[in-house]
Amino acid sequence: MPNLLSLNSYHYRRGGSDVVYLEHEEMFRSLGWSTAHMSMHHPKNIDSPWSDFFVDEIEFGHDYGVLDKLAMAAKVIYSVEARRKLGALLDRFPASVAHAHCIYHHLSPSVFPLLRERGIPTVLTAHDLKIACPAYKMLNGDGICERCKGGNLMHVVANRCVRGSLAVSALVAVESAVSRVLGLYKNNLSKVVAPSRFYKAKLIEWGWDEDRIAYVPNYVQAERHVPNFKPGDYFIYFGRLAPEKGVATLIDAAISSKSPLKVVGGGPLEEELKRRAHGSTVEFMGFRSGNDLWDLVKGSRAVVLPSEWYENAPMSVLESYSLGKPVIGANIGGIPEMVVSGATGWTFESGDKEALSACLDKVLTLSDESMEKIGRDCRGYVESEFNSGRYRDRMLDVYRQVGVEV
Repeated sequence: MPNLLSLNSYHYRRGGSDVVYLEHEEMFRSLGWSTAHMSMHHPKNIDSPWSDFFVDEIEFGHDYGVLDKLAMAAKVIYSVEARRKLGALLDRFPASVAHAHCIYHHLSPSVFPLLRERGIPTVLTAHDLKIACPAYKMLNGDGICERCKGGNLMHVVANRCVRGSLAVSALVAVESAVSRVLGLYKNNLSKVVAPSRFYKAKLIEWGWDEDRIAYVPNYVQAERHVPNFKPGDYFIYFGRLAPEKGVATLIDAAISSKSPLKVVGGGPLEEELKRRAHGSTVEFMGFRSGNDLWDLVKGSRAVVLPSEWYENAPMSVLESYSLGKPVIGANIGGIPEMVVSGATGWTFESGDKEALSACLDKVLTLSDESMEKIGRDCRGYVESEFNSGRYRDRMLDVYRQVGVEV
């Protein structure tokens, strides 16, 4: 059986991309593959027999001293430590294929040339748009931004595209310039996996060859969830409370339509959003996870995903379907290709609170019988189209294409 090396910045379930990284490794281990992983040390990491090869922690939010900041900046641009530790890992684990997830700014793309030098085909799952856009979201304080498409990375600095910080944006611009000059991505990656057709098209638009990109949608193990097809009397949003998520637009729409709404999650906009919703039918539930979260979703009428950036292939859509709930999604990024309008949910123009308000009104007036049927169709759709078997087969095909004997 082949040997799979998985690389990711975090070795715990921090976000959707980290879940994909961990479950992908678990899937191939269950198929009989030998597996290893490389990541960054972090207090929340799950136990790993390979932790001796993890790199030192870098967290942008920490209060570093001047020397630490300089060392961190160097690692963000090109991590000699990551390359050295990867070399030591490969001496013990002769990988047949390497599969990278979100490694930017922590492991850094410095690992890719070494993998190519060792003759190891390397696949990258594009959980975001970093290999095209330096800021990885194609987003700044003014909204969607594609100014760097022509190659001028100074737009990142001028618009403070990363964390609204001049210093961090300048660092990322330098890191991206170095990566491009050295060809760290394009010269060393064997294949890029795009979880949405939208991301595949966007990467091609930004200069990637079509034959280098494979469309492999995410999956969810629906059998792990017990659905509730009975429609509730409230809408729910669960996720990060950040500007690009469009929660402010959702709150305005819920107030306008007098729709009960539960907001689950935390983030930088939490207090501002609470002030915006004061005295309305909007209820903030705080951060929830596991069964606490799923019970809230199962009690809802529909899940709302009001994003205002290029979402990729949100796991929240698949999780909602697994729980028997339709999705009201913004018509942006990869969302509309996951929501079958009128069958598994509804779409509206991103950022349009009047259109979203009208959509909420429509869903509130549908009969419980109609909503229950839609919920059952959601469950059937995710079971047939986004299951682990289809993901496995597609990923095996990707590995065959890069020369792995599977």
